[in-house]
Amino acid sequence: MQGGDGARPFRFFDNRQKYLLFVATSTEKRVTAERIGHEFEAIEPVPPAVHIFDAGVGDGTLLTRVLRQFHHRWPTLPLLATGKEISREDIYLILARLADRFFEHPRLVVVLTNLLYGEAPGLLPHEGERRQLLRWHEVPLSGTSAHDFDRQIRATLPFVHDAWRTQPSPATGSPVSQTPAVLVLYRADEAFGLHDVIPRRGQPLARGYDLAIVSQPYRARLPAEVKVRRVLAPLARALAPGGRMVTVQSTGRDPGMEIIHRVWPDEQPFRTPRQLLMAELWRQLGDASDGFARDEPHAADAEFTFELVLDQYEIAGGIGSSALLAAWNAAVYVAQIDDDRLTAAMSQHAYIDATRQVVDAHSGLWFRNESFVISRRQG
Repeated sequence: MQGGDGARPFRFFDNRQKYLLFVATSTEKRVTAERIGHEFEAIEPVPPAVHIFDAGVGDGTLLTRVLRQFHHRWPTLPLLATGKEISREDIYLILARLADRFFEHPRLVVVLTNLLYGEAPGLLPHEGERRQLLRWHEVPLSGTSAHDFDRQIRATLPFVHDAWRTQPSPATGSPVSQTPAVLVLYRADEAFGLHDVIPRRGQPLARGYDLAIVSQPYRARLPAEVKVRRVLAPLARALAPGGRMVTVQSTGRDPGMEIIHRVWPDEQPFRTPRQLLMAELWRQLGDASDGFARDEPHAADAEFTFELVLDQYEIAGGIGSSALLAAWNAAVYVAQIDDDRLTAAMSQHAYIDATRQVVDAHSGLWFRNESFVISRRQG
């Protein structure tokens, strides 16, 4: 993926500092999880389990919030939750969040993989050579406490360290996995009841996914054709009858983009609104599109906002430098500004002035996301 000037490759989640600061200082994960949780109202569970796929699990903040909502609604139902993530550091973070989920929801199977979007839902590489290279690690967790589970989950870190290695793509320079890998976690005392839920190496899943979470999985500047071909179309095809794919992306119609335009007036990162993506998805699905439906969400779900967490007393008294840097970070993170241009902009003081002016004008900083839902018809 290319940066704004095309000078060198860029990948949205590579900069760990920007990503983690954004997660820690904004309500984006909480608000998005609440939006996704609304989809449970339209899902009718089918044995042997509900299947959820997270198309970019990141540090696990979003997925674990969704798992909490699932437990609140269906505390006894078996659940298979599959997360795709190429970043080894993010896999470390999500593993640190899972012990409590297994303690609260015993009938849970979690699968983490670095496979491509077209491969990850089925947990099987397409090419024969890559199938031979597939690293598969299954961990039945024993014990009676979250501490027991956490200790055994941490014991998987050497496997992750070895199996989640990346290298630059010869074509784009972006990181790609050296070895396809799958990590399967479940409670040993529930293995009998989960026999038909636990994935087996080389075997197709019993059914598709009831819910696919597609939250900011791609570079904003990519054409709609690429986003659909690489991500949306494969995941739509992986839905079970009655399954729902909810896609969430930024719109740029917010004060965050005002900061960006004060520094880069011609910047337009958000070029594929949901209507364009849905139309392109239907084109690529072709005759198979008759088996899908575009479910128009309620207005509050179609577009929703999240905000930077700022102390209102600090704003009233003059926002401090740390809060300004958090606001600047959130704006450039959402707009996916590459590091070369960031370095140039931050060599001068104008970016701080621009951030302060926008935050003062709006008494804070907020961002607007949009979502759309594709469902697979029954029968």
